Amino acid sequence: MSTGNPEATAAVGMYRTLVPTGLRRRIARRVPMRLRMALKQLLRRLALLTLGARTLRAVRARRRWPHLFREGERLAVLAGHGAHIALVRPTVSPLGLREANLELVASLLEDAEVDYFAIRGNSDFRSCLAVAEADRHRVVQALERCADSAPVYLTACRGDAAVGRRALCASRRGRRLGREAAILRVGMVWSDPAGSLVLGLEHGCDIEFWRPEAGRLVAPRRNRVTEDVSFDEPRVTVPVSRLTGFAALHTRRTRQVRTIRACADALPEDVRFPIDVVYTWVDGNDPAWQRRRGEYGDGGYHTESANAARYISRDELRFSLRALEQNAPWVRHIYLVTDRQRPAWLSDRHPRITVVDHSEIFDDPSALPTFNSHAIESRLHHIDGLAEHFLYFNDDMFLGRPVTPQDFFLSNGMTRTFFSPSQVPRWDLTQGDRPVDAAGKNNRLLLLENFGTAIVQKLRHAPYALRRSVLHEIEREFAEAHWQTGHSRFRSPTDISIPSSLYHYYAYFTGRAVPSDIGFAYLDLARPEIQRRLGILLAQRDRQAFCINDTLSDGHDVERQTAMLGRFLRSYYPVPSPFERKEHEVR
Repeated sequence: MSTGNPEATAAVGMYRTLVPTGLRRRIARRVPMRLRMALKQLLRRLALLTLGARTLRAVRARRRWPHLFREGERLAVLAGHGAHIALVRPTVSPLGLREANLELVASLLEDAEVDYFAIRGNSDFRSCLAVAEADRHRVVQALERCADSAPVYLTACRGDAAVGRRALCASRRGRRLGREAAILRVGMVWSDPAGSLVLGLEHGCDIEFWRPEAGRLVAPRRNRVTEDVSFDEPRVTVPVSRLTGFAALHTRRTRQVRTIRACADALPEDVRFPIDVVYTWVDGNDPAWQRRRGEYGDGGYHTESANAARYISRDELRFSLRALEQNAPWVRHIYLVTDRQRPAWLSDRHPRITVVDHSEIFDDPSALPTFNSHAIESRLHHIDGLAEHFLYFNDDMFLGRPVTPQDFFLSNGMTRTFFSPSQVPRWDLTQGDRPVDAAGKNNRLLLLENFGTAIVQKLRHAPYALRRSVLHEIEREFAEAHWQTGHSRFRSPTDISIPSSLYHYYAYFTGRAVPSDIGFAYLDLARPEIQRRLGILLAQRDRQAFCINDTLSDGHDVERQTAMLGRFLRSYYPVPSPFERKEHEVR
């Protein structure tokens, strides 16, 4: 991985792994930030001293696998534990690597005439193949032969966790692991050309060696279906998408894989309904939009509502779509809701994305134009063709790592709600309330009147899981407040906030939502520690979702913030999505 980020060095990573969070926080309170940053920069420079060793490893790799450097394909040697050799892929993705590793291992076993069957493991992001212990020797030989064509790694597993260092299949340690481990995790390492996105055995293919016991084959660890099978268990062939929720179910065909009937059937937890995504987006730099907005006054009752930072487009949408395609390939269709705008970089040919104008979802033309996000959000369920179950994103929301439909929905259709530790203020509505607090108080009053419960918590600014039918029901049940919000041209103290708050409490009280957790981070561009926090997020890539917001800037620091955010987003999401125009197509 690139050493330009001081938070990404191996030494800093080891410190975070070995030192408990509480102790690290106490150290951070006692050691000045400047001193901590200076030490991290020193560690980064020391890491560069290993560049010679990494270069030597690259030379050896070129000699061992010269065919991989033909036709523009090359290898990258990565920093970090073991300096693993990664195949460079311009379109590197978690799903792509998962499928490639499954294809690699399944083909090896088939060429070696080793019988196997795929099982449903405990991770959707890896595949898992079971073979009989009696075939171990042939499996190890097949793995050794594959090492002649490409750098393929393996490691042993204890349960679902990898243990010890990974090794090349044909290395001495790799052969020893092959002879001894009950579970082998096998796969390639992939990188984008710049080395900022590196994917490895977290998307590998596990080989389990099932041992004979009492006339049956017994699994070496728990899986989601069965602990043993008969020796002559019939095999069936199914699409890989039957075995994982992390599949491009609606967009392309997936590989067929050999499995057993117990693994081919749907499980109670499987989400089998289509899921769409809706974005709302505005380009506040557009002169035509600025003229329309200027015709209706200064833009709101509160300074936060009128703050130009709310409408600045820093190209977040482009990278949010990249994040979506990388980390949620199971999404069926994307709807982009705008006001007579379209990003210049957005392809007008891709069948999975539709631009929806405000005029298509507002029944009353007198409500337009609107510059009130609460009003726009109140009409999302009127999008023609929208699935019953969908996720709502603002363009400042990003998926930080692979997710599955089960992270947002239960298989019975219930939506997951992610409550925030932040609270809705308890006092009555006042003229000084921020728009988000005023809407929260209005939501609380409606819910108190209807369910006898006073809500306290806000929701995380993460993707909101919603059901179209429930939103229609809310529009009927709270008709007056809903109509008034939809007709408020700017944010108003009478607004209700529907998809970001009211929906989730209403669905919970009526038995259609359940409180859940999500790995989440909220980052404010106006905070002084923002660059350090972005560096940590880039180094760890451990949050399922994060939001990068800016509601406090006074406009004097926009250029610096935009440059900083652009560097971060390009490093985190270097692979263009299929929704972007090719460079020669951009007008």
